[in-house]
Amino acid sequence: MSVRVKICGLNAPDAVDAAVTAGADWLGFIIFPKSPRAVSPEQAGTLAARRGAAKSVAVLVDPDDALLGEVLRHMRPDIIQLHGQESPERCLDARAYAGEAVWKAFGIASRADADAAAAYQGFADGVVFDARPPKGADRPGGWGRGYDWSVLNGYRAAPWLLSGGLDPENVAEAVRVSGARAVDVASGVERAPGVKDLDAIARFVAAARAA
Repeated sequence: MSVRVKICGLNAPDAVDAAVTAGADWLGFIIFPKSPRAVSPEQAGTLAARRGAAKSVAVLVDPDDALLGEVLRHMRPDIIQLHGQESPERCLDARAYAGEAVWKAFGIASRADADAAAAYQGFADGVVFDARPPKGADRPGGWGRGYDWSVLNGYRAAPWLLSGGLDPENVAEAVRVSGARAVDVASGVERAPGVKDLDAIARFVAAARAA
């Protein structure tokens, strides 16, 4: 089975169209003001309407019920990805606002960090393993930092996506050493923070599929 791909941090129609044309499985829209890729719930809904056969993912950080309601009203996401300090029970709460699933993101540096995700079994439908943010960071992800992807090799406690420091040149190697069957990229397909490189999107998807 080929590796599945999520292109995250989409904030412009041409980038969404490039991801769809390349065959991305999931399109991520970051609804968190501190991100350089941030969009509003309204903008996310407009962009997600261009998704074609891809699934839409609303990426949120410790959302309250009011924000979840706005995201549901404007976007109706297939998946909600929680990227903050949400508890397992909060993942269950968010499930009511997602069409298909809730994913929980974790910043990791070791296998012990990954194993901690086991506490979310039965609460989240999948997990995203990202690099830990730098000390003092004002947002939990999207820094383009890598880590030892091999710590995830053999991880089978839940469906998962590999994220953190990926780009078109290293994604095949990352898949090889981690055993990932799904990958997630944001800054690795950009020419500047928040500005997607359309050619890099196509090359990333092709490289992941060939891995």
